[in-house]
Amino acid sequence: YVAAVYEHESILSPSPAALVERRSALELMGRNLDVYEQQVLAAARQGAQIIVFPEDGIHGFNFTRSSIYPYLDFVLHSHSGKWNPCREPYLFNDTEVVQRLSCMALKNKIFLVANLGTKQPCERPDPRCPADGRYQFNTNVAFAADGTLLATYRKHNLYFEYAFDTPPEPDYAFFDTPFAGKFGMFTCFDILFFEPAVNLIRQYNLKQIVYPTAWMNQLPLLSAVEFQQAFATAFNVNILAANIHHPTLGMTGSGIFTPVKSFIYHNMESYGGKLIVAEIPVITTDYKTSLEKTPGRVPEKGKEQSPPSFHAEMMYDNFTFVPVWGEKGELQVCANTLCCYLNYRRAVLTDELYALGVFDGLHTVHGTYYVQACALVKCGGLSFSTCGQEVTDATALIDFQLWGNMSTPYIFPLLLTSGITLDFADHMGWKNNYYFLSKNRTSSGLLTAAIYGRWYEKD
Repeated sequence: YVAAVYEHESILSPSPAALVERRSALELMGRNLDVYEQQVLAAARQGAQIIVFPEDGIHGFNFTRSSIYPYLDFVLHSHSGKWNPCREPYLFNDTEVVQRLSCMALKNKIFLVANLGTKQPCERPDPRCPADGRYQFNTNVAFAADGTLLATYRKHNLYFEYAFDTPPEPDYAFFDTPFAGKFGMFTCFDILFFEPAVNLIRQYNLKQIVYPTAWMNQLPLLSAVEFQQAFATAFNVNILAANIHHPTLGMTGSGIFTPVKSFIYHNMESYGGKLIVAEIPVITTDYKTSLEKTPGRVPEKGKEQSPPSFHAEMMYDNFTFVPVWGEKGELQVCANTLCCYLNYRRAVLTDELYALGVFDGLHTVHGTYYVQACALVKCGGLSFSTCGQEVTDATALIDFQLWGNMSTPYIFPLLLTSGITLDFADHMGWKNNYYFLSKNRTSSGLLTAAIYGRWYEKD
């Protein structure tokens, strides 16, 4: 099927904390919706059957609970599938944004997914009802090609979004299409958690995901395109990921991802939006990694050379590293119950420092979640203290086998190359309780090769 995602540089309110009238909120959102309209038309002309827009694309961000209120549409959560806002605009008040989106889908005969703020009145008997008598949700809406509202999803894992409420129960949102079956839906930070993302995919056996996001890139392990690709690979799904474009805030990185190929956009240099359109295969079967053919050998303890280990901060976590010196070698580094092993060979020795790092613990900055990670990374400079820094360019071509005795089945294989480009491993998967990742000759200099495990039960 042909899919489109749009990385949108949203027109932002100059003072999001100021209280404004609904009229001026609609005026600002209208300017963003004008851009959406052009992009839906452009995507439809290129044969797209579905288009996805980013999180916060219509209203922007940095609101307070009260200042976002005029930007919120009324969307009845239970109403999906029965209402066509374009054809029945009179059913509810304060649905101008939803109406416009519905009409874009109808006019261009395209499935459309967008993110907006919604409100829902609640009453005192409800013990969770906020003091101002209403819920405010960060909401995705999906429309059919005839403009019908098919599904809504209210973001569950909020990322410092004080204007919004967490829904009482996780939403498991999906909708059906004639061209690719069911699509599941979740938002941004949700991708790092079991609920609802992983549970949704497993429970409903979903193979296609739409993913509005407003992701701030964090190298070396959580760049948007890097993690979106790893998620598609880990769960054997296609992901249509639309990010917002604000390079000054570190926000870029969208794409159409399949487990074996990707169409991505990552651009920190220039301004303006970007439409990506690609034809991808519908995934119908469960993917089995070809483990029998793997060249992986399980490490023999004590065989590795052990250069000095050192500690450095990476992604706000205290990693234990060993330097990766010389043109070839075997290394091991451990923390808690996790041991990481690396077998490597460099084609040409460059004056770049690489290190093998391990972390097995609770990540606590900008969210709390348990991580097990084995990571081969390029350091920022030549001193140990630079390992774990954000690096975007590299020249070293390294053949490697990386493996770890992971305690969780949820492993995200990361492989990032120079200029924030993606590469694909030759082999990966489980062998004798070790997860491994191997690659001969990356397409360009290696930035990060990592086995990133999420141990959800220990969150």
